[in-house]
Amino acid sequence: MSGMSNSPKSVCEFEMLMVDELGQPQQRLSRSNQCRDEPLENDLFITMLAIPGGTFVMGTPQTEEGWHGNQSPQHSVDITPFWMSQTPITQAQWAAVAAMPKVKQSIITEPSCFTGNHRPVEQVSWLDALEFCDRLSVYSGHTYRLPTEAEWEYACRAGTTTPFHFGATITTDIANYSGVNWEYNGKLCNKGFYGKGPEGCDRKETTEVKSFGVANAFGLYDMHGLVREWCLDCWHDNYEQAPTDGSAWNDDNECSQQVLRGGSWNVGPRSCRSAFRSRSHSDSRLYDIGFRIVCT
Repeated sequence: MSGMSNSPKSVCEFEMLMVDELGQPQQRLSRSNQCRDEPLENDLFITMLAIPGGTFVMGTPQTEEGWHGNQSPQHSVDITPFWMSQTPITQAQWAAVAAMPKVKQSIITEPSCFTGNHRPVEQVSWLDALEFCDRLSVYSGHTYRLPTEAEWEYACRAGTTTPFHFGATITTDIANYSGVNWEYNGKLCNKGFYGKGPEGCDRKETTEVKSFGVANAFGLYDMHGLVREWCLDCWHDNYEQAPTDGSAWNDDNECSQQVLRGGSWNVGPRSCRSAFRSRSHSDSRLYDIGFRIVCT
């Protein structure tokens, strides 16, 4: 692993869960992975997990429920090893870094709508997230940034090819998303269940990170739902001519919108799939958008 070779490392233990097509738990597996805590202040830290390199198929076939043309064509991508924060950045972590000296722009110490030290920070823009990474890089001596879109999907899937890293479906017992049907003017706008899985609840707010106690095979929590997460990449309408080396897909001139991944508490299960993509402007601050960081 590069980037943190001189930093103390340890082993993080976690539990992963696989469900059947009905959403019923099938396997609970104890796993571990190499990790490192990036210290901030007052015994606060950010846990970073080692994500091994590998090759995966990015995107999804048209046969997957919820497929959209922007998730195609499927293509093979080579990923080099990197480190990723175990959870979305929390409000406590955000406040600590936001109090550090400015690098390029000012950022608000407490921007979130749903407050709580262990809840994910939200209402932060892509530009705010870049400033967070810059300040943490100066403070720590390590180079932090947002994940590329390819890195994010590779990390989320953790070797799986199913719609979710849990399996063929998802339930509100294991993730925070809107698991109820929405109707507007008599039209179904949100389907609260996926595949043969069940309907669930709609919490209508964020929850604390790691609330459900279920990680993927790399030890990452809350990859499906909770908050949408900024990526480095410019938005493109599909994967035609996308890079295959895991790098960020950016244009020579300024992007009009940036990529978001992971779904949120405010969307249905289709929008929480490993392959789902959304977008927003770089200065957007919405109450279902946060981020996690990587180090390479």
